[in-house]
Formats: sequence, structure tokens, C-alpha cells
Amino acid sequence: MYKNKAPDGKNNICGIRIKEIREQLPDKVSQKKLSEMLQVAELDIDKNAVQRIESGQRFVTDIELKTIASVLKTSYQDLLD
Repeated sequence: MYKNKAPDGKNNICGIRIKEIREQLPDKVSQKKLSEMLQVAELDIDKNAVQRIESGQRFVTDIELKTIASVLKTSYQDLLD
């Protein structure tokens, strides 16, 4: 049987790291600010989508992961570890 969820039942494994990195940024970036940064980078993700990603309720595509890593100035591998 196929498993499309993380071992903890969440829909992604990067949400926790995205939240940790976002909260550690020097400017104290909010979810809304992160969504604005992603939209400037031409990734159409709103504040609610950021919240769902961070809580593990939303899947993250490879394209989204690459852009999120770029905006957060980290590697996509760091988001997956």
C-alpha cells in the first residue's frame, strides 16, 4: 500500500523546519510576510497556505520547496532534515 504521508501522519516533512527557520530570521518574519516574500519570488502562496504547510496539513511540491528554500536563504536539504 502506498503511503503519501510522513510517519507522524502529516502531509509534509518540511513544515516544522520552515517554521523554525522563519522564526529565526533577524526581521522576525511572520507567516504573512513569508507569503509576501514568496509572492515576490513568483510563488503564489498566501498566509493560510504558509500556516497549513508549517502545521503539516498541506503537501509541498518540489517547485514550492525550491522557492521556499531560496527565499529563506537555505538549502532544500536543510528543509528536509
